[in-house]
Amino acid sequence: MIKKGIILSGGLGTRMSPLTKAVNKQLLPIYDKPLIYYPLSIFLLAKIKNILIIVNKGQVDQYRKILPDGKRLGINIEFMEQSTPKGLPDAFILGKDFIGKDNVALILGDNFFYGQNLTKTLINNCKLKKGAKILLHKVSKPDLYGVAKIDKKNNVKKIIEKPKNYLSDLAVTGLYFFDNNVVKYARQLKPSKRGEIEITDLLNIYRSKGFLKADFIGRGGAWLDTGSIEDFYKTSAFVSAIENRQGFKIACIEEIALNNRWINKNDIRKAIKFYGNCIYSKYLSKLIN
Repeated sequence: MIKKGIILSGGLGTRMSPLTKAVNKQLLPIYDKPLIYYPLSIFLLAKIKNILIIVNKGQVDQYRKILPDGKRLGINIEFMEQSTPKGLPDAFILGKDFIGKDNVALILGDNFFYGQNLTKTLINNCKLKKGAKILLHKVSKPDLYGVAKIDKKNNVKKIIEKPKNYLSDLAVTGLYFFDNNVVKYARQLKPSKRGEIEITDLLNIYRSKGFLKADFIGRGGAWLDTGSIEDFYKTSAFVSAIENRQGFKIACIEEIALNNRWINKNDIRKAIKFYGNCIYSKYLSKLIN
């Protein structure tokens, strides 16, 4: 079972400069909520209560202003600084004490997931006991992503980053599930030509041992990468359209915590006081009235 999760929320966000010169990208707004709420909500939907957020050096205080320690959500949130980006698997090296002897999930802080059966998919993947699982999503331009080729049993047979020749239209999203061997395997990796250790190399260790499987965001679901300014605002427009049309909020972390019975109505009232007079608070008020 996976009961711990890491949100990798560092990086320089250079594709969104100058917006990211003073503020971490994950603290910028996707519609009416900071981006960090969206990956955090994925872990809450997956019933993961112990969460480590890895941020850039000197930025912990910025995050603590909106996510002090997780108590108001009935969870535990820890922060760790990353001096410089060293690749996604560095999260497991930095977080080895947090992980301990447990299995762990990793989500990238700038990834957005949405789908009708997403909660069920997340909970099923958190039942992982051995090996690793990746979440795949069909894309129209696979040459822009890392893609995976799978067999009929959803075993991953090959992963290639931004293939020049067609391999598959199944992109590897920024959500991963690993057994405890991930710490050991991450420490075995050597930097690529980019000077970073690569998630593809880590996944290929599991694949070579026959322990890498795939799951999918179903048809009608959405996976969006908010790495560029264009994608960032497209995601914001998507959230705005869904919320205003259907009347519910995506990634309302207090609502998820309430539905999980981790907090009560009094905690929602405290959250309303914390946020002040805003659209988000008005939505929280509707939950308890």
